Amino acid sequence: MDPIVECVPNISEGRNPVAIKEVTDAIEAVADVRLLDVDPGEKTNRTVITFVGPPHAVEEAAFQTVKKAAQVIDMAGQEGEHPRMGATDVVPFVPVSGVTMEDCAEMARRVGSRIGEELGIPVYLYENAASRPERENLAKVRAGEYEGLKEKLADPEWAPDFGPAEFNPRTGATAVGAREFLVAYNINLNTTDRRYANEIAYVLRERGRWKRTGNTEPFYYKGDVVDFPGDGTYPCGPCDFVGSSFEELETHYRDEHGGDLRARYEALEIDPEHPEGHVFADGVFKEVKAIGWVIDEYQRAQISMNLTNFNVSSPHEVLEAAREAARNRGIGITGSEIVGLIPFQAIHEAGRYYRKRMMKSTGIPVPDLVETAIQSMGLRDVAPFDPKEKVLGMPEVEGPLFLKPTFDFVDEVSRDTPAPGGGSVSALAGALGAALGAMVANLSVGKGEYDDRYDQLCQLADSAQKVKDALVRGVDEDTQAFDEVIAGMRMPKDTPEEKAVRAKAIQAGYKAATRVPLATVEQCRDALRICAEMVKMAPEEMMSDVGTGALVARAGLIGAAYNVRINLKSIDDEAFRSEMRESLSGLVEEGEGLAKEVEAVMEQAL
Repeated sequence: MDPIVECVPNISEGRNPVAIKEVTDAIEAVADVRLLDVDPGEKTNRTVITFVGPPHAVEEAAFQTVKKAAQVIDMAGQEGEHPRMGATDVVPFVPVSGVTMEDCAEMARRVGSRIGEELGIPVYLYENAASRPERENLAKVRAGEYEGLKEKLADPEWAPDFGPAEFNPRTGATAVGAREFLVAYNINLNTTDRRYANEIAYVLRERGRWKRTGNTEPFYYKGDVVDFPGDGTYPCGPCDFVGSSFEELETHYRDEHGGDLRARYEALEIDPEHPEGHVFADGVFKEVKAIGWVIDEYQRAQISMNLTNFNVSSPHEVLEAAREAARNRGIGITGSEIVGLIPFQAIHEAGRYYRKRMMKSTGIPVPDLVETAIQSMGLRDVAPFDPKEKVLGMPEVEGPLFLKPTFDFVDEVSRDTPAPGGGSVSALAGALGAALGAMVANLSVGKGEYDDRYDQLCQLADSAQKVKDALVRGVDEDTQAFDEVIAGMRMPKDTPEEKAVRAKAIQAGYKAATRVPLATVEQCRDALRICAEMVKMAPEEMMSDVGTGALVARAGLIGAAYNVRINLKSIDDEAFRSEMRESLSGLVEEGEGLAKEVEAVMEQAL
């Protein structure tokens, strides 16, 4: 897959649509970046922005976000319910596909350095990009918020990682980090009783229900919610009021500050009935935060969750545990909801999980696996779910040739143009060979005599799908590679310097045009390997399909080898030619051997 990074900057403005639009316009002005979501909140006075793209583009868009926010947001007059310390409060980089967490941490460091140097904004690195362990937790980095930032910057222990250790009243400070993909996931119940949703949330989330209260250390939350001294009084964070009971504080907070204190406690995972101290029992899943609520629009209760690392606790595993917990309470789950986006890996693994539970093959096309997950998890229960819009990093075939109808593709090959030619046709032949191998494996799953070979057949079908998809991409890649040769030939050649540049470009084009069909040879060899394994156990009525698959895969192998050999004749680099010939010889020899194995079994069976 192409490398994709997600960035989710949070800016401290949720009420001024003009200012928000200026920030998002700056993001969309960066080439190759796709703006996915803009979610402003009036009460929080905060907007969560989501965009994706290749690493270099996402870095630039992140910097432009901070730059523009510093121009249009003045923190000196900013107020809102959400904790914040800067015009751009946080800038997290999230790996989606083709990149590692360390790659994202390096991105955070580069962008953080640039923000500090070019914009003069103090920057703190957090989570996986943190400069030291005590700065990993964003809550600790942001403690004291904007109002306490001047004092914090004066403390040598809290000198910023980048930028000046000076308080800028307009911009505040920014936290830049790298984290796992956060999946916002809701599970829907067939009841409007919030208590059930909360009970199941306690079972699922990492910090489970309150195990005991009293005789514990007071819970301290510095800021605008609560700072209880543990002496039976209930002071208000935003003002000097002190209540004699929690109910008195709750009434004061609602009347004077316009907020629901109980809801805020629950969001912070504080027991509203015992806010002065608590100890939690562990829940079932790590990296899961959950609360229960009722959505009037849907007329049902929901378990609202943040899965902060879907690799540790996946949506489908959490859902199945919730289904069991609901059954134990005599209620049902009607489905679930992805708020925002879900990474392809998570939905793909869910599809595989449910196919295995049904004892069906997992080696089916990607769209089919994704649809299995959607239906099994009830992801269309309360809202539409279009995988093209909701699944991030889903593999797609975008090549102009392969997306043509079959008749149009054949016509295109027949025209008086050099491409598409034998290389593209060879890749298509190999893809069909792998597809036939996958088909026979998938049809064999579920037949009683193959129950003991379920894992083997799934593995073969999975491998065949990967080979097929690689060869499908090869149909267009071969033509695109030869386009480089054509582009070189069209370069000017009027002077010795131009001739030298042209010759170098042509040679580079021929090398690219050689590597692509060599990869096709290798993939056709893999398709033949799958057919050779499958033919040994294929049902008699499907033997001809395996044999046909091997024949077209061999045709793809030999055809692609022809392309490698013909292109090598135009390359001057003898070392390159020698290396390619050696690789080609071994692949063709192995592929021919596999084709003969299939042929021998076929002749015996027929």
